[in-house]
Amino acid sequence: MKQTFTALTAPYRVFLRLPDIPAMIVTAWLSRLPIGMNALAILLFMRENLGNFQQAGSIVGTFFVAMAVSAPVQGRLVDRIGPRLPLIVTGVMHPLLMTALFVAAIYGAAVPLLMVIAAACGAFASPVTILTRTTWRHRFGDEYNRKMAYSIDSIMIEVNFTVGPLLVAGITAASSARFALATVIAISCLTVVIFFASPILKYWKQEAPVERHFLGPLTDGKLVALFSLTFGLTFCFGLMEVGYPAYATAIKWVAFGGILLALNAIGSAVGGFIYGALHSTLSLERQFTIALAIMSVPLFLHGVIDQYALFALLAFLAGVCIAPALTAQTLLVSRLAPAKYATEAFTWSSTFIVTGLGIGMAAGGAISENFHIKAPFVLAGAIIALMSALSLLMKPAAEIKAQ
Repeated sequence: MKQTFTALTAPYRVFLRLPDIPAMIVTAWLSRLPIGMNALAILLFMRENLGNFQQAGSIVGTFFVAMAVSAPVQGRLVDRIGPRLPLIVTGVMHPLLMTALFVAAIYGAAVPLLMVIAAACGAFASPVTILTRTTWRHRFGDEYNRKMAYSIDSIMIEVNFTVGPLLVAGITAASSARFALATVIAISCLTVVIFFASPILKYWKQEAPVERHFLGPLTDGKLVALFSLTFGLTFCFGLMEVGYPAYATAIKWVAFGGILLALNAIGSAVGGFIYGALHSTLSLERQFTIALAIMSVPLFLHGVIDQYALFALLAFLAGVCIAPALTAQTLLVSRLAPAKYATEAFTWSSTFIVTGLGIGMAAGGAISENFHIKAPFVLAGAIIALMSALSLLMKPAAEIKAQ
């Protein structure tokens, strides 16, 4: 057991000794902490003020869809003018708009108005996640170190989604959902300062101006196919993001929702840690397929398990393949995207991820309110199984070169 652990950690120890790598990882985690808190904080705050998950889920979904729509615009700007100005603008506007959403809900604003403000919040969300992922591409030219970087990046995102929901659940239990959202807004104010103080931007490589197609990376059919599969996957994440709190509310143990989300994220972090250290001979495309197939199994089992400890274990197991799937997806984007569309390709990836997440959350709220409380999990299992089957149509790079 000890030898296995040593073998798994050895590549990470080597990687972490490279210049600036620890500082870049810590900065990425700190600056993305609000991302792990936003969804649950807004959901519980709106549920507290509006009285049901359907309306709350719609507002959170609007937030994420707007974030998705704006991401390619931000990405194209970054590719053309660099990251500093977009970081400053979003760093100022996002906390201000989040405060407006907070105040409007407290004073009883109508749901349509709250959705408009939520859309503005999402549109000005900071692009720190995309900037970090693009910078890893600039920092490393070889796929081995990129895999290590993206695996650690996925793990740290899952740590965000572990700590974030636990913080929100803890603050909500100790005080209120109102105070939890206020805390998220305060943390958001600090993220840009942290990012600018880090060494991340010194590795940024600005591409020379070149002719670009209006659709950018969407002119590549392989990227579009990958993005479509990603949408289906993250739609299921949205179902889970609402499904766990809704289930916890149904059994009259609200804090259990945060625990389930945290266990799901811990499972993802564990899976990502193992995946990053493995040297599989399978193509990235087939690794992606297998991760999706395995993920669908515990999701289906959510529908037939009622014992709380086993349900929590399933939440953990459902997360184990999340980081490996997303890491493989990120590596595929990095491989397929032309240099002139480097940032924009990652923002389009983010668009499909966040759109899937947002629409999934909205759908999860409606399904939880109007159908069986476990229906979101069973639907998620079915969709992920379908995405796994469809991913078999993606030809591995070796096969394409052989033709």
